[in-house]
Amino acid sequence: MYLIVGLGNPTKQYEKTRHNIGFDVIDALADKYNISVTEKKYKALCGKGTIEGRKVVLAKPQTFMNLSGESVVELLNYYKMDPESEMIVIFDDISLAPGSLRIRKKGSAGGHNGIKNIIALTGTQNFMRIKVGVGEKPKGWDLADYVLGRFGEEDRKLVEEAIKDAICACALMVQEEVDKAMNDFNSKKKE
Repeated sequence: MYLIVGLGNPTKQYEKTRHNIGFDVIDALADKYNISVTEKKYKALCGKGTIEGRKVVLAKPQTFMNLSGESVVELLNYYKMDPESEMIVIFDDISLAPGSLRIRKKGSAGGHNGIKNIIALTGTQNFMRIKVGVGEKPKGWDLADYVLGRFGEEDRKLVEEAIKDAICACALMVQEEVDKAMNDFNSKKKE
């Protein structure tokens, strides 16, 4: 079984913001694989189902971004999952162009507070992740204002394509094809 966690902030005011791209990917996965992500438990909205024949739990932590690890640890403990082999975390990355993906088997938080909290509370940075590019913040902008802002029309189109790519990457990753997912999507250039 895999735990697939999309990071974001709860409540309507944050819907479709750059920081909520993880939630957007979970919603798209839920739609594609007919998984209802409506159960409120473990400080998250969750749903169980299957992706390409593999059992999964989809989760959208409701703790707000910077405390995402609280929900993740409760989910891992309840389902007795190993974060290093049974967890995929999907989140925004400002160092990638809008619409780009970067898949990793492990890594540092890279300044992302949600990932910092997950690493701190799970005690490991060795978990699979899908970073979805949201673009660099413009010079002079406050980082919080930028990531809590919404995409322009052009960037939103690129991001919608990245969400489709992230769904394909998840399908490969739960089939233990992480290297293929990395080869297919890390090198894919967005024009």
